[in-house]
Amino acid sequence: MTSSDEHPNRPGHPKDAALGPSGLMDLLGVAAVLLEADGRIDMWSPQAEQLFGYTRSEALGQYAAPLLLHPEHKDAAITLFAQVMETGRGWAGAFPIRHKDGSTRMVEFRNMRLTDNAGDHYALGLATDRSTLRQVERKVALSTRLVAQAPIGLAILDTDLRYVAVNPALAAMHGVPEADHFGRRFAEILPGASFQTAEAEMRRVLASGVPVVDQQVVGRTRADQKSDHAWAVSLYRLEDQHHNVLGVANVVVDVTDRYEAAMRADRAQQRLRLIANGSARIGTTLEVQRTAQELADVVVPDMADMVAVDLLDSVLDTGSTATDEGPALFRAMAVKTAYPTDAAQAIVPPGRLARYHADHPAAHCVRTREAHLISHLDPGDHDRIATDPEAARLFTEAGVHTDLAVPLIARERIIGVMGLARASNPLPFDEDDVALACELASTAALSIDNAVLHHHIRSAAETLQRSLLPQLSPRHPGLEVAARYLPAQAFSEVGGDWYDVIPLADDRTALTVGDVMGSGIEAATTMGRLRTATSTLAGLDLDPARILARLDEIILGLDPYIATCVYAIYDPHHARLQVASAGHLPPVLTRTGRSPELLDLPTGAPLGVGGVPFETTTLELQPGDQLVLYTDGLVETRHDPIDERLHGLIRLLARLDQSTEDTCDRLLQQLRHPGGHDDVALLIARAQRRPTPRTEW
Repeated sequence: MTSSDEHPNRPGHPKDAALGPSGLMDLLGVAAVLLEADGRIDMWSPQAEQLFGYTRSEALGQYAAPLLLHPEHKDAAITLFAQVMETGRGWAGAFPIRHKDGSTRMVEFRNMRLTDNAGDHYALGLATDRSTLRQVERKVALSTRLVAQAPIGLAILDTDLRYVAVNPALAAMHGVPEADHFGRRFAEILPGASFQTAEAEMRRVLASGVPVVDQQVVGRTRADQKSDHAWAVSLYRLEDQHHNVLGVANVVVDVTDRYEAAMRADRAQQRLRLIANGSARIGTTLEVQRTAQELADVVVPDMADMVAVDLLDSVLDTGSTATDEGPALFRAMAVKTAYPTDAAQAIVPPGRLARYHADHPAAHCVRTREAHLISHLDPGDHDRIATDPEAARLFTEAGVHTDLAVPLIARERIIGVMGLARASNPLPFDEDDVALACELASTAALSIDNAVLHHHIRSAAETLQRSLLPQLSPRHPGLEVAARYLPAQAFSEVGGDWYDVIPLADDRTALTVGDVMGSGIEAATTMGRLRTATSTLAGLDLDPARILARLDEIILGLDPYIATCVYAIYDPHHARLQVASAGHLPPVLTRTGRSPELLDLPTGAPLGVGGVPFETTTLELQPGDQLVLYTDGLVETRHDPIDERLHGLIRLLARLDQSTEDTCDRLLQQLRHPGGHDDVALLIARAQRRPTPRTEW
């Protein structure tokens, strides 16, 4: 084994050529004794004093046999001495020695004959305590067997990180024969970035002496260059008896099984987190495309590098999964990639229709209702997952190497397909990925199907509501009238808001806006019945308060619905406006040359409460004056106080547009939130010059 002092920096200097003392020699305490030819002691080392107990002055000049031997051992010792001196052959072995204290000790000897320049012979005896020697031998033998037979990897590297010892287990881990390790550096045996950290740790241990215990290293060696292995590495600095640094010991335990188990457990935890994340993030709204995008956002980048969510167009169109002859027609709903890539151009963009060839994974899913896994894609295989040759080329150049398609199944019918692919992620999709993707797809499919169902119901309710709203007559004596209806946006359903403009006798016009509380087809149906009743009652020439009282009686006999309503009658010949409210928001009146104001009307109770009288208020309405009737969807939001919103409406009406149509558009544009949670009915009437009275014959 080498040490840091075996490579002097400047050979030729005595201090550089000298080596440090051997720790092993100190451990053995080897004594040296020189005998003259007649057996008298000529030289006596300090170690001899320790081993035999006699000082130098007590030993020098004495005959060795009577000094160091019991009487019964003298003859044998003298015979061995004579043989060494006569033949020159050395003798090695153990011999009982009498210590100064009278005890007998077994001492291991190495005896040899020395000859000086005058030809005189001497006997040199090197001796050590036999028990100490045997203890060292046992330790060496045990260490040798331990190193050779240990199932863990063991190595010793010098201060230059060159291998000086390695056991078979570590050589097998490295895939390099034991003999090929010696003299080679650590980085030569284990090249690559994954082992650079371990090398840096070795240098730190050499410098500081602080050991490293169970540091995990993951990488690939010549023993298995196709898969990662994991090792627990411990390092500690080796020093001799005098604290000279000899090198670093490397203890390596293969923990690949533990590492893979931990990775499997971690992947299982990731899958559980992904499923929990999907449950929380998918289906937050009843919008089809947004729900599909939520699914895409969950799986990328945690599970795939790119994803596409497609729905059967027939499901979106009619709610049916039946397809015509030939490949199924899909509508792309969501696409996402984990990073910018040209492969995104190979995916059908959201909103576009696509028919996939029969071998496409999406087509397989529709036919079999099962997931379709392609674990490995060779460069020539990308036409299987592409819509055309150009898309196949983009997938190939992007490095897409694995593909997975899973069906979206809700209520035992397939409504679409989710396609996933990996490129930068080197791991192929496996059966665990299939199970996870199917779980997420199942959660998303039900939410998407609910959104599709809601879309169809909402469309039906909106169609019904629009069909129940009036088509404004182009002629309203003494009035310029404009009206708008906007259904609820985002995830809310269609409500029961309505407006009506009813021609009455003597050029009068009835103006009404109302809101049935609730949503959906039922609310729209109730709205239609109320509008019909209002139109019928208007022909009875009743004042607004009595109209509302009759409507209150009618709605009490209907399903348990409550509605608010404002009803007004305008007489252009007398410039008179009569108006009454049933729990509705106050109209806004804008007079020429004056600021807009909220009409201070007796509010009244909503229709359907019963037993509460209504009051009619009469106002003057001159040409240029403008009356604005609206439902709460125009001004109410979830976060803003209603007073602030009403003041905002008044500020907007301070500017008089050229037409009531322009005013309607401006109010909706500036007050209506794109994701409004309620529908809006808006009716604006502006007084004009009084009509010419009709002549009666």
